[in-house]
Amino acid sequence: MIEVTTNRSGGAAPEAAPQAKAEVSNLSFYYGDFRALKDVGMPVYDKKVTALIGPSGCGKSTLLRCFNRMHDLYPGNRYEGRITLHPDDTNLLAAGVDPIEVRMRISMVFQKPNPFPKSIYENVAYGLRVRGVRGRVALDERVEQALRGAFLWDEVKDRLHEMGANLSDGQQQRLCIARALATEPEIILFDEPTSALDPIATASIEELVTELKERVAILIITHNMQQAARVSETTAYMYLGELIEFGLTDEIFIKPRKKQTEDYITGRFG
Repeated sequence: MIEVTTNRSGGAAPEAAPQAKAEVSNLSFYYGDFRALKDVGMPVYDKKVTALIGPSGCGKSTLLRCFNRMHDLYPGNRYEGRITLHPDDTNLLAAGVDPIEVRMRISMVFQKPNPFPKSIYENVAYGLRVRGVRGRVALDERVEQALRGAFLWDEVKDRLHEMGANLSDGQQQRLCIARALATEPEIILFDEPTSALDPIATASIEELVTELKERVAILIITHNMQQAARVSETTAYMYLGELIEFGLTDEIFIKPRKKQTEDYITGRFG
């Protein structure tokens, strides 16, 4: 059973309950015969950051990739349960739902920067072309908007036709974020987006995540407990494919309900 912590302190009236942008319900996932996720259930709140924490191999990345159907790219994988995207109540895992359309609505930024072997401009324009945007003026406007949204426009506006791989690692990651933003997604998935970056670039990405949550729901995997505490409003702790605890980040870190969660957060795990 999932424990959801809530704030019970007195004082001012509580804030209105956040709206769920997506809900995971009884989700299990199989790599062949191996059950990697076991009846996971949790909300992802709109315009909030939800952090996924837990040891390596606990199912965080597997869960993240369920949201945009990345597992469909490999044979033998199988979903059970639902991921419901609101407000249209679409089950993202339903057989009749097009994975390409899912990936337009739910973008992903990976652990290491992975710009396409194309120009900066074409990296950002790629998803727009897939969505049918053809006019040059419209493409130019959307590319600029996405690059501005990723705090990158001022650094590359005179280099748009250079290869994306020519940028620094931190700039490449922001280019990947701009590429993710271009299709105006409803959720952005981040899989340890700063693990390959230096502290300055990491701080820039964290600032960007904080800005982006004003527009979209964000689900982020991190092994950095301080980072989870800085950027997220809610946190989910996973272990061996199970969701052990989900709740407000402040309460998960200060007073978790489960000893497993406390042991992991305090470094006593194992």
